[in-house]
Amino acid sequence: MKWKVGDTTITKLEEIVYPEFPDVIPAATPDVVKKVKWLFPHFVTAEGVLSLSVHSLIVDTPGATLIVDTCIGNDRDRDPFEVMHMLSTSYMEDMVSAGYHPDGVDYVLCTHLHLDHVGWNTKLVDGAWVPTFPNADYLMSKQDLEFWGSIDANAQDDFMQLQRKVFEDSLQPVLDAGLAKPVEGAAEVCEGVSLVPTPGHTPGHVSVQIESAGETALITGDFIHHPIQFNDPNLVSPFDVDNDAAVATRHRVFGEYADSPTLIIGTHFAGPTAGKLVRDGDTYRLDV
Repeated sequence: MKWKVGDTTITKLEEIVYPEFPDVIPAATPDVVKKVKWLFPHFVTAEGVLSLSVHSLIVDTPGATLIVDTCIGNDRDRDPFEVMHMLSTSYMEDMVSAGYHPDGVDYVLCTHLHLDHVGWNTKLVDGAWVPTFPNADYLMSKQDLEFWGSIDANAQDDFMQLQRKVFEDSLQPVLDAGLAKPVEGAAEVCEGVSLVPTPGHTPGHVSVQIESAGETALITGDFIHHPIQFNDPNLVSPFDVDNDAAVATRHRVFGEYADSPTLIIGTHFAGPTAGKLVRDGDTYRLDV
């Protein structure tokens, strides 16, 4: 799946699709989902259960090649999160088949540092984790690095302990190689690509703004997990560090982009993945 934004091409590189992933927004029960007719058939099952995709977005500008979020990765101990534990996918082969080689990537953009967004930052070579994209600058939030890099070894929370493993195998090798470029707040990456703060899901969460030849796109990251949150920005996820901040970010961003020509590309949206955000009464919907 590809989109053209001016002279820039954006390619969806899919790792895995979860046809049913209700846990991401527990309040989005089938009864709630079935009231939002435009979600069918692309974003939910016929029974009204949320679907979720895990994919990267390769941004090919006239001057640089960037990859936004690197999914879960193979060979990773993600116990007790079994749905993402010890994957073996064709992600890297699919990347090469799409015409992109890891050595040719100039920038890796991490919207945030959760396990399903940084996995392919590294790969396993002879028993050691090494950077997958050896010639790239890896841009990631300084706030997120500090937050996830300082988890107490004795923390009782399973997710926090899981993120400790993620830091060790998917982030520390990049830091050790000197490839990590911590950023704070809004930042220009290269001509036509910039990071915009969208906090709440994590402290330093960012989205990616793309501009080329008068056209624009926004790659969301996880300030929105599923299109049902366009219909109700107040629906929250247990994976958000700060629910209130995440809700505020959604209201602000939706108000800014609604009825504009900007292409909204969801980092976890299944099916068509992208569309234009339009006002729908006193709320919003994604027009695909």
